[in-house]
Amino acid sequence: MNGSRRFSPREIADVLRDRIRAGELRAGERLPTQAELAEEFGVERGAVRQALRALQEDGLLTHVSKGSPPRVAEPAPARGEPQPTMVSLAPRLSEAFAAEEVRLDVVCHTSETLMVALGEPLRLIHEGRIRPRSIDFRVLVPSRDINLAFPVLVEGGGDDDPVHRRWLQMRNAQLRVLQHNLHAVRATHGIDVRVRFRALPFTPPVKLYLLNGGEALIGYYMLARRAEEWGDRTLDMYDALGSQSLLFSFAKRAGARDAAFVDESQKWFDALWETITTDLTLS
Repeated sequence: MNGSRRFSPREIADVLRDRIRAGELRAGERLPTQAELAEEFGVERGAVRQALRALQEDGLLTHVSKGSPPRVAEPAPARGEPQPTMVSLAPRLSEAFAAEEVRLDVVCHTSETLMVALGEPLRLIHEGRIRPRSIDFRVLVPSRDINLAFPVLVEGGGDDDPVHRRWLQMRNAQLRVLQHNLHAVRATHGIDVRVRFRALPFTPPVKLYLLNGGEALIGYYMLARRAEEWGDRTLDMYDALGSQSLLFSFAKRAGARDAAFVDESQKWFDALWETITTDLTLS
């Protein structure tokens, strides 16, 4: 750029967007540093950061932070090609955690898949590759006091249900690990972290992840009959295969239909959080 005038953040974003679409900047490739871009466009770094965040919100960049330069995002899977939760959740979380203010709302059954997938963005934080200013994490899981729809014994469990006790131990252990790992980020890097859990009075038939208010990932819990050794017993039960559930993505940037789905999903979550859910005790 010839430096004859100062570019606005929107104009900088438009130029970089054109370079990405033209193939001058390819998927996985790092952009120039913020200092280099500021010099090229004759602006302060703050204007560059605004432009980069706009491109991140459009899904064109990942790992936008004050540290290393961002990368051009890989093309999103085609709308007809959802991927299993264990495959697709970690990269979506990593992209969400690249924002300055991270807000993640989750409805799930035990948080096992979430706990594993969260390892990737937390690793990037510990490596200094992303640096959110705050993380607000809310998770809804079934209450310990309800009769779960699943997992359940094929023949019924009676008052002392070993399948329910097994599920409760898993739920509590995974939520503790989730809480510990997020608090470790606060202790190590000084990031403002808030982690909250509440209990649902029903068994959710789907898993839902709401990322920064801009994207909703939803997957159905698929049930299967299986046997598992637990203590001195073999549990013949109907259980959910959560990690194999296909995640369907709805992003506000994709259009009015997706935006409406994201907004309604957020309203549904907020209504549950503020009304019929209860404080959760990890015991």
